[in-house]
Amino acid sequence: MKNILKSMLLVSFLSLTTLSYAQAADMKSGDDYMPSLITKTPLEGRMLAIKMVRKTVGAIQGDSKIKHAVRKKYQDDPKLLMYAVELVAIEFQTIAIANNYWR
Repeated sequence: MKNILKSMLLVSFLSLTTLSYAQAADMKSGDDYMPSLITKTPLEGRMLAIKMVRKTVGAIQGDSKIKHAVRKKYQDDPKLLMYAVELVAIEFQTIAIANNYWR
């Protein structure tokens, strides 16, 4: 069951990320919160990764009432919180590669 839930979450994330990129193409240039993956420090990279995940969720679920209602579910479930952490780690890995942090 745990692996099925994790697989479903990953598939959802990948399909929703595609949706997010399609929506991003429709954004005005003034809405660009991520002009580059290049950051001055790893901490800035981590903060950008968190912002990327938050913006993706915001693009997928635009209704703030629903977003706030769902927060109660994941704030009390450590497994769901860990999935959120994994998403940030995936985004940070992308940023780290772009910045050559692993040199």
